Amino acid sequence: MNFDLRLPLGSLFLVFGLLLVGEGVLGDPSARARSLGLNVNLYWGAVVLLFGVLMLFLALRARRRPPDPPGPQ
Repeated sequence: MNFDLRLPLGSLFLVFGLLLVGEGVLGDPSARARSLGLNVNLYWGAVVLLFGVLMLFLALRARRRPPDPPGPQ
């Protein structure tokens, strides 16, 4: 079986990270007043986006690696 969970998880986190970063950049500035002046959507969006990129990188790197030869049976 050739299923790698990092590929769908990475793409899901990438999309969610892009949505959060977009909300942080284009969102209502009055929302920052409720969070002590911090743009929480932008910061956490960047964290989620980086995690998604890392998962996609690891999944694509694992696909390029040749399979291990079978051991003695």
